[in-house]
Amino acid sequence: MEDLTRDVVIVGAGAAGLTAANELKKAGLSVLVLESRDRVGGRLWTDVVDGAMLEIGGQWVSPDQEALIETIADLGLETYSRYREGESVYIGRDGALTRFTGEIFPVAPETEAEIVRLIGMLDALVAEVDPDRPWEHPDAEELDRVSFEAWLEEQTDDQEARDNIALFIAGAMLTKPAYAFSALQALLMAASAGSFSHLVDADYILDKRVVGGLQQVPLLLAERLGSDVLLGQPVNTIRRDADDAVTVITDNGLTVHARAVILAHAPVLYPWIEFDPPLPRLKQQLHQHISMGFVIKVHAVYERPFWRDAGLSGTAFSPYEISHEAYDNTNHGDQRGTLVGFVSDRNADDLFRVSADERKERILESLSHYFGPEAKSPLVYFESDWGAEEWTRGAYAASFDLGGLARYGADLRTPVGPIHFACSDMAGAGYQHVDGAIRMGRVAAAAIVEQVRA
Repeated sequence: MEDLTRDVVIVGAGAAGLTAANELKKAGLSVLVLESRDRVGGRLWTDVVDGAMLEIGGQWVSPDQEALIETIADLGLETYSRYREGESVYIGRDGALTRFTGEIFPVAPETEAEIVRLIGMLDALVAEVDPDRPWEHPDAEELDRVSFEAWLEEQTDDQEARDNIALFIAGAMLTKPAYAFSALQALLMAASAGSFSHLVDADYILDKRVVGGLQQVPLLLAERLGSDVLLGQPVNTIRRDADDAVTVITDNGLTVHARAVILAHAPVLYPWIEFDPPLPRLKQQLHQHISMGFVIKVHAVYERPFWRDAGLSGTAFSPYEISHEAYDNTNHGDQRGTLVGFVSDRNADDLFRVSADERKERILESLSHYFGPEAKSPLVYFESDWGAEEWTRGAYAASFDLGGLARYGADLRTPVGPIHFACSDMAGAGYQHVDGAIRMGRVAAAAIVEQVRA
């Protein structure tokens, strides 16, 4: 058993925890970051698989992500634009493939008119929503009682229009079926990106990547902390002492005494920690009403980016395909070509009911519907399955069930004495993204500095 003393303990060495630790250190407080994994980065993970560098976790940077952009600049990292020259492809309800440019999918004129109308309606609603306080919208409770799917059914009878609008929130972001979350949760997702139109615009939301991979952000933040980051230290107990200090204990017998602690990891992992005394009843109820989404991120590396020869950008969409979206994910300076595809919610469920070989075959078949038979024969194939990650258990982040956001959202970030909470799952701006994690790390650190100095 080893005993240490610090001003603040941070549980989780992802972007939120490492940002908070660096901010606290700048303020003159001593810190210790405890990470369960054998690496830093949390849901950011850049690795080499069969000779190919893959972004297994988060990877994109959009223009509105100011906190992330500031951090990238501060760390001296470089970015490059996602490849987007040429035409995108769309597969409709009838299975027909159409090449197109622009943001609106090539559908029948009446369906296009409905999609444009729905986007305008959602943009107007989103403009009324504060992403940090969506529960304060005057119609919050009403919007939180109806699923996004049911809300869309109220707005239009056009099935393809509904399917395409739902795709941008359900498949692409929350990675849950549109009947599983509320209209208010959908508005929060859009508000966190500035507007629903931003979610529709792949060139905006998936704008740039970091040369060498986005995991460099937490890696370089951890370097600044040196020996104050400990890996392989799952926390199992957090005890609040009589003087409102905390004692944090890990599976490996490390005990750390501190004035405050930040839980900087996915909230679905809170039940793995024993709190003494227990968290307040409201917090316990709250945590039972949030859950992770489910998505398979598919990486397929080819000898060359063959789709470019056909004048295609590598961008593809269809609510009716196993892989509902795909992009050119070729690394900076790489002669090979990489496609990344996404399989979410019920499609992901179905694919984990079959063998790994059949899953791969079905996914590559889906990619071939967009890009032709060459897509079936990658040099490297890899599936990012964050549901299998012991210290994440889903992707991309947690969201509330029906009614949960209006009922509990205001309590999500509220500290419990010296126990603070910070991760992308509870962000407003940047919700579910690295940008949100950095913002929440800054917020938690500022609150502790104020608390300590009071």
